[in-house]
Parts: sequence; C-alpha cells; structure tokens
Amino acid sequence: MNQLLIGLVSALVATNQPQAVSNLLEQHLGVTVSIPDTNSPEEKELQQLMMEDDDATAEVDKWIRDNDAFTAQGAGESKAELNKRIHARFDSVRKDYENFLLRYPNFARGHLAYGSFLNDLGDEETAMKQYEIARQLDPKNPAAWNNLAGYFCENGPLTNAFIYFAKASELNPAEPVYYENWATAVYLYRKDAEAFYGITEPQVFDKSLELYRKAVKLDPDNYPLATEYAQSYYGIKPLRTNDALVAWTNALNIAHNEVEREGVYIHLARIKLAAGFYDEARVHLAAVTNDVYTDLKTRLERNLAEREKNATNSISATATNQVSAISTNEMSTTNAILILTNQVPALTNPPVFSTNMVSALTNVPPTPPKPFALKASSATSNFATGTTLTNTTISEK
Repeated sequence: MNQLLIGLVSALVATNQPQAVSNLLEQHLGVTVSIPDTNSPEEKELQQLMMEDDDATAEVDKWIRDNDAFTAQGAGESKAELNKRIHARFDSVRKDYENFLLRYPNFARGHLAYGSFLNDLGDEETAMKQYEIARQLDPKNPAAWNNLAGYFCENGPLTNAFIYFAKASELNPAEPVYYENWATAVYLYRKDAEAFYGITEPQVFDKSLELYRKAVKLDPDNYPLATEYAQSYYGIKPLRTNDALVAWTNALNIAHNEVEREGVYIHLARIKLAAGFYDEARVHLAAVTNDVYTDLKTRLERNLAEREKNATNSISATATNQVSAISTNEMSTTNAILILTNQVPALTNPPVFSTNMVSALTNVPPTPPKPFALKASSATSNFATGTTLTNTTISEK
C-alpha cells in the first residue's frame, strides 16, 4: 500500500476528516482542495437549501414548458401572470438564502451557492458580490475564482478574467471545466489575450489546442467536450486537416448513439471535402440517414458535386501534405492512432504538462460562444451546473 493510500485511510478515521484529507492531498500532490464538513450544521442546512433551490428551478421550468404548450393551443396564461408566479416562487428561495447567511455570515460556500442562484436569475451584479465575499472568506476555493472570472468576461476588466481563470485552474488542476471556461474567454477576446499574454493570433490557436487536449485528457469520455475540441479546428486558417480528422475520429469512438455518430460523419465529410478526398466524403455522407441531418447532408452533397465538377485529375500538393491517406475504416500506418486503456484513441502530439501552471491557452470553436455560456460552479461541486430557464422570462416584470 503506497504512502498516499495509507495516509487517506488514516485521514478517514481522523476526528477532522475534511481537513485531514485536504492536508494529505496538498502534501502528496501539491493540490489544495476545499473539502466540506458534511457533519457541520451550516453544511447540512445548506444542502437542504440547495435542494429547495433545485426544486424551485425544476418547478418553474415545468411551468414554462406547460404554459408554452397551452399557449400553442390558445389557452396559456399571459407572460405577465407567469412572471408574477415565477418571481414569487424564487423570492421565497431568495429570502431563505438571506436568512441562512444572516445566521452564517462567514460561511463561504453559502455565499457561493447564493451567488449561483442569483446568477441563474440574471442578477449578475449581486451574484458577483456574493462570489467576492466567498473568495475573500475562502481564497482556496476554485469555484469562487472561476465564477468571478465569468463575471469579468462579460463586464470587464478582462485582465481579471484571465487571471482568475488561471487561479481557479491552479487551485484545482484536475477540473476540465475551469480550463474550458478560461479557453472560451481567451477565444472571445483574442486581441485582448494577445496583448495580455504577449502572443500572436497563431500562437493563441496553438495554445488553444493544447489546452483543449488537457481538458480532454482529464475527461476523455466526454463526448460534447470531444466535439468542441474537434470543432475548434474550423476556426484556424489554413485548416489543419489531418489533426481535425484525428479529433473527429476520437469523438466518433466515444459517441453514445447513432445520432451522435452520424453527426460526426457529417463533420468528417466536411473536412475531407475541403481536403479534396471526395470519394471518402461521399462514403461518410452515405452513412448519414437520420432526418435531423437532411439539410446539412443535402448541402454537403451539393458542394461535393460542384467540387468534383471543377476538380482536376490530381490532388494538389498542398492537400497531400495536409492530409495523409485515410481509408474508410482505418488510418494509414504512418498516422495510426494510439489507443488508451479505456479504448479511447489518444490525441496526436499530446502536450507535456509540468507541475507548474500552464500558460494562457484557449478553446477555438467555429462560432464565438457568448459570455453567458461560461459555466458556473456550485458550492457543492466544481463541475458545471446549468439551468433551463431563460433570463428573458424571469427578468421581465
């Protein structure tokens, strides 16, 4: 049994388990982790409060869906009446949070949870104040830094956003969401990132891919993440065709169902069409049968016909250098993909990750995401949490 495992066993039988585990991880791994004490009265109350928060969100979401259905049949209530109900429902949760924080004003996780609640309602300014209180009370909590960085992305200063995302990632380097958010911010504000980090736009793209690979490495079975990484190549000119094909092949291997697999076929066809591999593009398109992709498939088939009509008898040297020969079912020996233990193909040219903080990196999706797409962290988890509510619905009065 190694020393870390022995230490964990000892920590679990200690009187103060959360602090013992946190200290042990910091000692052996150099990672500072804030572990909540689930037996404390404030933590128990917070868990109940957050359940109330979730229940209210689910209930209001159902009201919205039901009213949309009734409205389509001419029987829904007015938007003003619906909003009145929604505000009343959330006001009760807001009051409970405020009463909770009156009793536990120094409980950082309570402020963080309340901030996430307010942010979901569109009250970003008040949410930011709660995040800042949480950060000051517990500077080692990465979620507070991450959520504040998201606020700065929308409201400035951007330098704070870059620094705070870096701090969140430094505090918890095992959380892919923080790298993803940091990446989105750098891409959204490429010129600012170039000036802040002293790099050129091509270097931003290079580093963006490196960061995405790190996120994928941390969460290799995450299909949405894999597809986002693959789509990032669309933002780079000239297109890095071979690497893009490898990325989409990785996504194909972890697709959950036929709809997702056919979506990857669409992208593979698009990449190979751009590279001049018309026969292979046609094979991919032939495998797409789901109606959801009909328009995309038709458009690509039309483009394919036009490209073939105008194509010469040989593939240009540029395309040949960009893409190695790839058969329908397997890649050539020179471009073979390594297979990880979990059967997920390894990424090409994986970066070398040092124990120090990585330099500024970015995610480069084909279309710039909006700042509100950044993922906030709840008080109980460093993972992203979302809501199906729209700010328009709950902010109108």
